[in-house]
Amino acid sequence: MSRTHRKSAAALVYDSHGHDESPRVVAKGYGLVADMIVQRAKEAGLYVHEAPEMVSLLMQVDLDSRIPPQLYQAVAELLAWLHRLESGAADDAPSTELIVSTSPPSQAAQ
Repeated sequence: MSRTHRKSAAALVYDSHGHDESPRVVAKGYGLVADMIVQRAKEAGLYVHEAPEMVSLLMQVDLDSRIPPQLYQAVAELLAWLHRLESGAADDAPSTELIVSTSPPSQAAQ
């Protein structure tokens, strides 16, 4: 099965109050690895956002590398979404980790 027909996931970390200049990709994978990334994120109480186009772009970024400037706008929109979610749920500072995932097309064989 090709990678385009498997679930994929990427995890970002960003510390806006620390020394991070931009978010980093700290985990990424396809198939079972993607499932494990999403499962562990949910167990840790992190938000999982499904964005097929974004995860496709993030899969091209080297592991533990900062996102390129071309992705700043798109990732900023995701972080703003996360901040709005957390602002409505609690008064704590927003999480610095976000998991972006996509599900395979429904016609794909499991």
